[in-house]
Amino acid sequence: MSSSEPAKVRAPALELSAVKAALWLSLTAVLALMVLYFVGVDQGATSVFGNNTYVHEFVHDARHLLGFPCH
Repeated sequence: MSSSEPAKVRAPALELSAVKAALWLSLTAVLALMVLYFVGVDQGATSVFGNNTYVHEFVHDARHLLGFPCH
């Protein structure tokens, strides 16, 4: 090996146990359900965030994509 060649460094293998995988999967599912609830709960006229409709307008297309009726 000549000195002009860069040394190849290999990253260690990632060991992911079943417990860690289940934990990450459950945390991801909880986060996804929270986002789904957040998108579905804001009805615009009966907004949980006061009289403004900023949140409703922000998630409006996502509501239609997920099948929530909105108007």
